[in-house]
Amino acid sequence: MTPHDTCCNHDSACAAPASSSPPAPRDMSCARTILRIDGMDCPTEEKLIRAKLESFPGVSDLGFDLLARRLAVTHAADALPPVLDALRELGFDPAPESEAGAQGTPAPGGPAVPHREALLLAVAGVAALAAEAVHWTAGNPWLGAAFAVLAIACAGTGTFRKGWIALKNGVLNINALMAIAVTGALAIGEWPEAAMVIVLFGIAELMERLSLERARHAVRGLMELTPATVTLRAADGGWREVPVAQATVGARMRVRPGERIALDGTVVLGESSVNQAPITGESLSVDKASGDPVYAGSINEAGALEIEVTALSGDSTVARIVHAVEEAQSRRAPTQRFVDRFARIYTPVVFALAVLVALVPPLLMQQPWLTWFYRALVLLVIACPCALVISTPVTVVSGLAAAARRGILVKGGVFLENGRQLKAIALDKTGTLTLGRPAVVDFIAFESREVALREAASLASLSDHPVSRAIARFADGKTRSIEPVAMSMLPGRGVVATLDGARRYLGNHRLAEELSVCSAELETQLKAIEAQGRTTSLLIADDRVLAVFAVADTVRESSREAVATLHALGVHTTMLTGDNPLTARSIAAQVGIESVRAELLPADKLSAIEELKSKHGIVGMVGDGINDAPALARADIGFAMGAIGSDTALETADVALMDDDPRKLAEFIQLSRRTAFVLRQNIALALGIKAIFLVLAIFGSATLWMAVFADMGASLLVVANGLRLLNGARARW
Repeated sequence: MTPHDTCCNHDSACAAPASSSPPAPRDMSCARTILRIDGMDCPTEEKLIRAKLESFPGVSDLGFDLLARRLAVTHAADALPPVLDALRELGFDPAPESEAGAQGTPAPGGPAVPHREALLLAVAGVAALAAEAVHWTAGNPWLGAAFAVLAIACAGTGTFRKGWIALKNGVLNINALMAIAVTGALAIGEWPEAAMVIVLFGIAELMERLSLERARHAVRGLMELTPATVTLRAADGGWREVPVAQATVGARMRVRPGERIALDGTVVLGESSVNQAPITGESLSVDKASGDPVYAGSINEAGALEIEVTALSGDSTVARIVHAVEEAQSRRAPTQRFVDRFARIYTPVVFALAVLVALVPPLLMQQPWLTWFYRALVLLVIACPCALVISTPVTVVSGLAAAARRGILVKGGVFLENGRQLKAIALDKTGTLTLGRPAVVDFIAFESREVALREAASLASLSDHPVSRAIARFADGKTRSIEPVAMSMLPGRGVVATLDGARRYLGNHRLAEELSVCSAELETQLKAIEAQGRTTSLLIADDRVLAVFAVADTVRESSREAVATLHALGVHTTMLTGDNPLTARSIAAQVGIESVRAELLPADKLSAIEELKSKHGIVGMVGDGINDAPALARADIGFAMGAIGSDTALETADVALMDDDPRKLAEFIQLSRRTAFVLRQNIALALGIKAIFLVLAIFGSATLWMAVFADMGASLLVVANGLRLLNGARARW
């Protein structure tokens, strides 16, 4: 993502209302800038920035990524400097991404809590305890007030400054509410309690920041899979270790056994087994030899490899995964959109309730002013919806990161949450349930097997047809080839050539019938083979059939388990394929697919998805991300199989399965259900705790420091609960 992209998604230059996600590029009237804002940690800051920039001249769109501390601003070409000035007025220090860090690299974390801030908070804590001690021992009240002022000065300066900025901009966030509450407590003489409240608030904010940093690290840790240096061949033929950023496409790198591969590339020398689990989640290592692709972040386990670099660090597969996860955070899940709408109503309502609590009983019921004013202050602290608002993004990003660690790239929170609602999944056959590479599964020779195999291999080498290549692979290493003479292609039927002075054909069932060499007995045999979903290829002399090869697309070993698990989850399965009905039904029977639609064109698959949606509701489609594009686009969730290394699949799919394991479809649904369960838990916790303390505050059973625990404690609770999704990242849910 570049810091400045020309874009426009509007009918007039930058005139559209702001939204939560960046618009798609369309014309040159607007620019899109990615800003790094280190102080933007939670929804409190997001709300403040929205209030300032949503109606700002020249700004048309805002996209927030709190966990990466990034703000995407779509603006008029000359509006960026005023936007930066406006953010500085709010107390932030924004920087365009090109200045904040290297492109394609997650923003550095830095210390979550600066040492000076931690020291001041410690001093404030001691002073607040001293103020409480003076109060409870009936000591000098002026001494207690002095300790309280010291505590507030050390721990509350930042809160009061942020609160004043928020109030100036018409925003009631937690800082504004805390500043009002502490000021009110001081006004009614509750000096020790005011000090303790501001210290507890500071401690709770510190703990919340540390918890959020773990969620940030979950995404940042994906990029940290790749080493910082790489060993490259120098101009003099020697090897030099240099920073990864200095590598160029086409350079030769060396990776010793046990080392991580630093960049995407192609093996040019050596053989080894490579652990790709950090990228694909595969449990077994993959053998690599000359010509095979390797990916940054994977681990070379056995022999030394020399690899030609094919992508720079910012363009590697792991970098694109990180970028996709970061982008996914701006696509808000349905629950998150609901929470945002609820929060906009909740705070003003509770603030109004606090005003009524402060005024109505004393004015209408002759109740004590100080008592009800204090209860109103407690309500102010409870009025902030931080716990509710922060629960959803932390939970969603934890789910996204957990999925990415398992080789499941989810392109947005909306897909992660909606996955639990999948009622049916349509699967393409070739490359999804099967390996997509035909293989000889049976060989019948009516005369010499060795001669038949040698002649068939010689003829198969003349054609690029998938069946011919399968026969050539089957014969490889088993016999020597014969140099064919007078070769001729027979379109739609096969190939003919002269081998050792004799004419031989290699072709399909139709060719045998045209040559009148297909006896009744052979016809019965061929139909029995084809009824199993296999393709027949015959080696034919002028007057007889010499051999029959049965070729079939091999079913993946994991397909049956994948389909069975989907059925156990209550998901209906359908095969959509362009292959013939016999083959389709045979493959479906082998893997346990419930229904089959064969001989489908892309438009037919699109219609099939429409029918499934009308019958079942939420439907997913699994394909290769290119040929099945119309059906993938029409499905509620499109899954791309084997997306590792594929730019197209990473861009077009809603969910990309980075290796070729269909079992991860069920893992995705299980993770989606677990994420939705945690989201519901967090909402119930946040609202439940708020409701309890609202009632306690009105009836006078809650104190200010209890309200701080209710607010910030709930925030910590929901953050910790959301982070539980990361703990199961390596398990099969």
